[in-house]
Amino acid sequence: MAPAVSFNVEAGASDFPAKLTKQVLVCSIIAAFGGLMFGYDIGISGGVTSMDDFLIKFFPAVYEKKHRVKEDNYCKYDNEYLQLFTSSLYLAAIVSSFGASLTSKKFGRKITIQAASVFFVLGAILNTAANDIAMLIVGRLLLGAGVGFGNQAVPLFISEIAPARYRGGLNICFQLLITIGILCANVINYGTSNMHNGWRISLGGAAVPALILLIGSLLISETPTSLIERGQKEKGLEVLRQIRGVDNVEKEYEAILHATEMASQVNNSFKNLIQRSNRPQLVTSSILQVFQQFTGINVIMFYAPVLFQTIGFGSDAALLSAVVTGSVNVLSTLVANFTVDRFGRRFLLIEAAIQMLIAQTIVGIILAKYLKASNSMPDNYALAVVILICVFVSGFAWSWGPLGWLIPSEIFPLETRNAGFFVAVSTNMLFTFLIAQAFLTMLCHMRAGIFFFFAAWIIVMFLYAVFLLPETKGVPIDEMNERVWKKHWFWKRFFDQDGK
Repeated sequence: MAPAVSFNVEAGASDFPAKLTKQVLVCSIIAAFGGLMFGYDIGISGGVTSMDDFLIKFFPAVYEKKHRVKEDNYCKYDNEYLQLFTSSLYLAAIVSSFGASLTSKKFGRKITIQAASVFFVLGAILNTAANDIAMLIVGRLLLGAGVGFGNQAVPLFISEIAPARYRGGLNICFQLLITIGILCANVINYGTSNMHNGWRISLGGAAVPALILLIGSLLISETPTSLIERGQKEKGLEVLRQIRGVDNVEKEYEAILHATEMASQVNNSFKNLIQRSNRPQLVTSSILQVFQQFTGINVIMFYAPVLFQTIGFGSDAALLSAVVTGSVNVLSTLVANFTVDRFGRRFLLIEAAIQMLIAQTIVGIILAKYLKASNSMPDNYALAVVILICVFVSGFAWSWGPLGWLIPSEIFPLETRNAGFFVAVSTNMLFTFLIAQAFLTMLCHMRAGIFFFFAAWIIVMFLYAVFLLPETKGVPIDEMNERVWKKHWFWKRFFDQDGK
């Protein structure tokens, strides 16, 4: 049977009575500060690793290569330890997200979010005070634990408290705060770049969003689903009424109760996750994480100052260019906030894949033609590269960035939700680690070809979104199987054979 390429979801899909209450808005925004922590770290790393004081103290060999007159443009930052500084965080996040999935299920989303903020504060303190690489890396590992706990709990928390018709826009608050974190980091890096030991201020700034999250988390409510799942049914019903702003919540309460009863019959959610009827969600959530990283976005966000210096910008100009791309990132994510529940997930993903493919390809062509091993690119072409990167970033920011977190958080049934989202988070962290660890070496050996490498992946992403990704807009989170997966032209076959 041929796939139906449609961007609509069935009418009346969101039929639980609910208002968009102040409590839901406040809880979503506070929880989304977990994204600010993550984004700040993404943005701060590349700027710090381009600062001379930082390189002299921790990576003197890179400092010497950077200032050699005839050093290859594409290889001046190729150093495995410098890459480990950036990527070590993501190894810790992989391990910690497993612990966070267990904590989130047993103790709730709220306490998991609080643990994330504590890890992040400790990591920021160690990084600020670091006197050797070992101390620096331990601090990064603690930050990674914070990222793992935060990225596991926050999207689930928001998806569970949000009314179905507003779930997309509210969940994207997480990605919006990631982009704001990146922008704040770029601005701080720009301000501290010429200060003696300015890198300490940059790294120490990570404690600010963590402290905001820690204090704010004392004010948020636990999700009704988590409360009911842990046996607190009356409190869960009370919180559900509060966050929905209506008294008539019995239908939604019964749906959550049914989902928790089904979940309680599953002794091992990870074993249940590999059953045939759970493969569509598992494959989709995992492949979206791979695709998100193979757009090449974190290459640009991690290493934006390094990348702009490579194409001929000075140190300050490179950091300023990173601020520009960070601003585009924030503004474009706002577009997603207001369009994802109107146009749907698939429309944004498909449009953005086309936009990113064009921008990525042209950047590769310009670099291949005008940036050789030891020259500076002509100013007009360097400016064109910055503009094209902004076009690329804008497409990512209203699509594969936020939706890479939103879709996995909303597609799993409760019995596999924590385990399934753990797989999604850990897959994201694994491929973020691989890209972060390999990029500077890939840039050195592949040169401009690295942009064509990522462009090829974007073609694959486009095809997946067109043919294999179902629309989830407006569908209640505990009714995804019945309304989405069992009706999809390809994925429904995974339900037919076992009757589930």
